[in-house]
Amino acid sequence: MISMRKLFGTDGIRGEANQYPMTADLILRLGQAAAVVFKRHLGKQDGDKVKVVIGKDTRLSGYMFEYALTSGLCSMGVDVFLVGPMPTPAIAHLTRSFAADVGIVISASHNPASDNGIKFFDKDGFKLPDELEEEIESEMERPPDTSRINGLAVGRAIRIDDAAGRYIEFTKNSIKNMSLAGIKIVLDCANGAAYKVAPPIFEELGAEVIVMSNSPDGLNINKGCGALHPEKLSEAVRNYHADIGIALDGDADRLIVVDENGEVVDGDHIMAMCAVDMKRRGKLSKNAVVVTVMTNIGFHKAMKKHGIDVIVTKVGDRYVVEEMRKNGYMLGGEQSGHMIFFSRSTTGDGTLSALQVLALMKTSGKPVSELAKIMVSFPQTLISVKVKDRVPLDALPEVQEKIRSAESVLGDDGRVLVRYSGTSKKCRVMVEAKDQRQADALAKDIAGEIESSIGG
Repeated sequence: MISMRKLFGTDGIRGEANQYPMTADLILRLGQAAAVVFKRHLGKQDGDKVKVVIGKDTRLSGYMFEYALTSGLCSMGVDVFLVGPMPTPAIAHLTRSFAADVGIVISASHNPASDNGIKFFDKDGFKLPDELEEEIESEMERPPDTSRINGLAVGRAIRIDDAAGRYIEFTKNSIKNMSLAGIKIVLDCANGAAYKVAPPIFEELGAEVIVMSNSPDGLNINKGCGALHPEKLSEAVRNYHADIGIALDGDADRLIVVDENGEVVDGDHIMAMCAVDMKRRGKLSKNAVVVTVMTNIGFHKAMKKHGIDVIVTKVGDRYVVEEMRKNGYMLGGEQSGHMIFFSRSTTGDGTLSALQVLALMKTSGKPVSELAKIMVSFPQTLISVKVKDRVPLDALPEVQEKIRSAESVLGDDGRVLVRYSGTSKKCRVMVEAKDQRQADALAKDIAGEIESSIGG
């Protein structure tokens, strides 16, 4: 029996590779427990095989977890289809394409190479609900029962060679194979999962593509590159006189854009320009867009100006998707660059999102800089404070007083958001204001009180 703390956070299981919970033995048990739970939920009998697609990013530790997961799943009679390095959204698509029962991604997304993680997709390409994750955790507490799975009943592990081609064609079709001839792109692959599949997507549509950060060595994923570090991309766009810079993250589920002047355009601006365009074309269902509490106040003001409703969820693209599924919305996402075009994909897809921006450039005839003017961002300060424990914030009166004081100062011209990270022991303090110095000062004041109260 394995004694465990809660494993699943807001985006699967994540942590430092070879340290709890991301150890080979625990991930093997995860595979066994997941096999039992999915077999139960799918109503599979002893002779019926569960089919699982497994993909990963380019981290060195990915091999270790790929083998551990495969061993655990196969030991419980599950057939595994291995597709190698592939974007997270590609696994969501391939799970449906292969008529598989489950998709599993081995990735820590935008985190450094020393980390890794596991996340699941159901047969329809959606992330698992909390209840199913909790059931898998509970199953891991029990010893695995392999008594009815003899040497002839174990699962197979099969390498798939044409997975990349399937995803490339699927993604290009999201803009109906529109020609991108005449557009010069600088593409930053973050030395991550999209390093093989993203360049041909844009090249086959006719764009001129200059590729950077597409030589992964297992250790350089997200290192000074990609969506979290667009500085070199900005410089390259200016040097090459490109029309646009496209930055993906390690698992290619998020997008940050750089305009033709080298200025960074974040997820809020991308969603704003796409929302207004979709409304104009009659494609914005219920005249609404779904965002998280982190979305800039400038986005809300821009949407109000254009008569578009804004639905707000907790942080995490899974919660955005849940709201979209429940109420039939077609566009949602996060400031960080996770964007879901629900008529095209079931999860955030950086490459697919980039194609929507490129299509908008072609049809409007406008450069990115002009399209991005659809909204004006309020200055924002974000501070992360390491904490010993996630003490309920309303149980910290001194912190609450600092928050109330900041909100009183800001009035309607800004906002304060304080929350705990869903994946690490950190408290996030975010302040938006009309003035950057004011946002900095108020955020530091609140963060300082958190540090004094529960800092780790």
